[in-house]
Amino acid sequence: MPGSARRNRRRGILSPALWIPAILALTLFGLPLLALMLRAPWARLPELLSQPAIASALLLSLGTGLVSTLIALVLGVPLALVLAQSAQWPAVPRRLLRALVTVPLVLPPVVGGVALLLLLGRRGLLGQYLPFQLPFTSAAVVIAQVFVAMPFLVLAVEGALRASDRRFEIAAATLGASRFTVFRRITLPLVAPGIAAGALLCFCRALGEFGATITFAGSFPGTTQTLPIATYLQLQTDPDAAIALSLVLMLISVAVLIGLRDRWVPGVTG
Repeated sequence: MPGSARRNRRRGILSPALWIPAILALTLFGLPLLALMLRAPWARLPELLSQPAIASALLLSLGTGLVSTLIALVLGVPLALVLAQSAQWPAVPRRLLRALVTVPLVLPPVVGGVALLLLLGRRGLLGQYLPFQLPFTSAAVVIAQVFVAMPFLVLAVEGALRASDRRFEIAAATLGASRFTVFRRITLPLVAPGIAAGALLCFCRALGEFGATITFAGSFPGTTQTLPIATYLQLQTDPDAAIALSLVLMLISVAVLIGLRDRWVPGVTG
């Protein structure tokens, strides 16, 4: 291969004209975050974050986010296995399954909250038969977060499953290992990085959930008022507190993405 061709391959072939929209896109992403950091009341952060209402919202968000992520792991990993196996199914059920898994990603969160309310509300399809009330409780916050965040985990684990080497599973099954043993001893260790990446993305999405939560769970301090809802309410009365809460959410999100080190992309490692 000629030297110039090798150099072009290393650099990648990209027209200089494409750099202009690419830089504009990066500017669109970066400047709002820069504005947030420059306007943040750094000196008052401890005072603002220690306010009872804000501390309560922070603890509630962290607690419900962790519970939602654990539930998503229990339900989402098996669903990812089914989704990975669906490649062998006929086209119609396979497409319906994938659409059902991914629809929360494109559905407006408020619509998701309305759907949950119609299902689990006092007069909902299932809620009318429940001996207790789910909407406007902390449990409703968890349900809303799982609904919008679990697809991130499912798709990350499915990608890891598709990229994994299945020969080890076949060899173990040939040697007489049961399906559960193969899953526990072979499959889980193989896709562990994908599960970890999916769990982090799921937690981050649950932490930032707003629309479905406020529709299905409301905004009751200490019970359903999560960090994003508190941020929205504080923006109307105390902008500095809203900026401080936005900064916390942004720093958590950035920390999660840095921790992933590109592992959310199947087959790519940092």
